Amino acid sequence: MTNIEYAAAPEVELEGASEERSDFERIRPLPRISIHAFCETDSLAKTLERCTEDRRMAKVHARINSGGVPAAASMYASSATPNLLILESRQDTEDLMGDLAQLAEVCDPDTRVVIVGHVNDVTLYRELIRNGISEYIVAPVSMADIIGVISTIFVDPDAEPLGRSIAFLGAKGGVGSSTLAHNCAWAISELFESETILADLDLPFGTANLDFNNDPAQGMAEAVFSPDRLDEVFLDRLLAKCSEHLSMLAAPSMLDRVYDFGGDAFLPVLDVIQRNAPVCVLDVPHLWTDWTRQLLSSVDEIVITATPDLANLRNTKNLFDTLAKLRPNDTPPLFVLNQVGIAKRPEIAVDVFCEPLGVEPVAILPFEPQIFGDAANSGLMIAEANARSPIAESISQLAHIVTGRSEVKKRKKSGLSGLMGLLGR
Repeated sequence: MTNIEYAAAPEVELEGASEERSDFERIRPLPRISIHAFCETDSLAKTLERCTEDRRMAKVHARINSGGVPAAASMYASSATPNLLILESRQDTEDLMGDLAQLAEVCDPDTRVVIVGHVNDVTLYRELIRNGISEYIVAPVSMADIIGVISTIFVDPDAEPLGRSIAFLGAKGGVGSSTLAHNCAWAISELFESETILADLDLPFGTANLDFNNDPAQGMAEAVFSPDRLDEVFLDRLLAKCSEHLSMLAAPSMLDRVYDFGGDAFLPVLDVIQRNAPVCVLDVPHLWTDWTRQLLSSVDEIVITATPDLANLRNTKNLFDTLAKLRPNDTPPLFVLNQVGIAKRPEIAVDVFCEPLGVEPVAILPFEPQIFGDAANSGLMIAEANARSPIAESISQLAHIVTGRSEVKKRKKSGLSGLMGLLGR
């Protein structure tokens, strides 16, 4: 038997690393509200335009106008005001308060107002707050400032937080993305004793029911085809229990009908799942449709799995480039290189594979058909079938990374060179 050394998973910090995540990434999606902005400077207008492209504002209807507080007062003399007004002003305190008084005469009482000023004055801030202004922020402002302020105003801090959504997608069919998703969901539920929902979105050919040796009568099909019935009670009926903390929305895995969906078909399901579990793992099939595109635009984290060949490299690069445009304010997807070291198969070296992507893999998993085959045929996870396997340890570390409990550190070149030397024999 060929002696292949396991690639060491990236070093991780398991303590306190979640605190290092950007506050911006933790901002929850905003509700369906209308926002009108009046800008006196191009810099603020450009920042607001970038905000409208962010996934956290996907449900927001925004309109950006030129001009300051007087322009707003003139417009709303003959039209209703939106849920939120963002007004930029370069005026001094006296003139600003006079213009706001005119705006107050035409502003609906439930409209919130945020002022972006150019004077750092505590007295002005207190005066504005005393007169009913929701917030005063000093220019220049960032996207995080704008969206953070809106979130503070419209997202209830006492409400239950939305669960973290993690989508697993294969760069090509057969790369092991589904197996990784199922094992990672199980690891999250076991390691952190956190309620986790695994959603198998491959309705005709999904394998989650096989991997967990569980074939429920209902599942994802009923959820996606009955959006009008979908609530917490209905979801609870559709979930199949896999372990103490893991539940599954299984795919029917039948071809008795076609599964054609609109662009937002799975978004209501995702919303309900996120309200009912701290972690949601989505097993996304290798497709590129309107619904997969919208779903990937909406989730918190994406994990792309690939194998080291040319087609996978091309597809992975295309996915990274496209997702960067769809999610311009999010970190790049996480990347797992799987099935490394198949005997006599020419492979692209790990460094060569990663160079055009500009990212390091969070895990490099060797080709071990015995371990994966035994687990799959027994309806077990890798850690259940072989807890001491280095692959089980890599999946455990991946579970820490995708849930924000650890951070990815750069791979050591010495370990890579040793692996590549073995693979080259």
